Amino acid sequence: MLVTHNGPLADVERELVRLLACPPGSVLAGASALRHDGLRGFDPDLTTVAIPHGGRHPAIDGIQIHESTMLDERDVHPLRVPSLTRPARSTVDLASWSERPRYARAVVLAAVQQRLVRASDVRDALSRRGRCRHRGLIIESVLDAAGGIQSLPERDFDQIRARVGLPPPSRQVRMRGDDGRYYLDVAWLEDGIACEIHGIPHRDIVQWDNDLMRANEIVIAGPRLLIFSSYAIRHEPEVVGDQLVRLFRRSGSQPRL
Repeated sequence: MLVTHNGPLADVERELVRLLACPPGSVLAGASALRHDGLRGFDPDLTTVAIPHGGRHPAIDGIQIHESTMLDERDVHPLRVPSLTRPARSTVDLASWSERPRYARAVVLAAVQQRLVRASDVRDALSRRGRCRHRGLIIESVLDAAGGIQSLPERDFDQIRARVGLPPPSRQVRMRGDDGRYYLDVAWLEDGIACEIHGIPHRDIVQWDNDLMRANEIVIAGPRLLIFSSYAIRHEPEVVGDQLVRLFRRSGSQPRL
């Protein structure tokens, strides 16, 4: 690499220096690769590089190394400069390298919803990944992103509801606000309580803003509103149940079967 100026290196130049310090066959991976593909919201703090298994780890600052035995053309783009993993492989890697399940889920959903990858591509890349952290959650998130979960996971929510002693709610309750007709996922209108379950994150800022305004209209119209994600319903049922019970008590009602 030849630098033709005497000023500080730009971020892209530092990234390339770090990659060139790695053994042959190394590629940008994870968040570093996805940044080149345009993923928003997951900018890396370090340059992430996948090197061939058993390769020499460079003694250079600002780099995160992962070894891999799978760096052929199925997972590495043959023409991109700098060399980097394909978006689906980058998505799987970033999700599996995260220690936080919520972050791993967000990576998969964001990559699909920002149209960097198709859900089928992520499944294909995962099939070659072998054993990895959050594998089940990645599969679940791929199904959600593909449209398998678009509304309330009713069975899971109802199990939580019954476990904490709440009565059966009304479902898909029709209401009318100033902006038109809308529906509540579940509601206990006699107690002034309602819940919304978001199956997948909002696809764009306009949709997100509209949903916030809709939630405001629900609260203005009467019931106190709790909003849960399908992730919370599946993976944090104790928190969901606790918040439901506390809202009932705050509203002057007691859990009852």
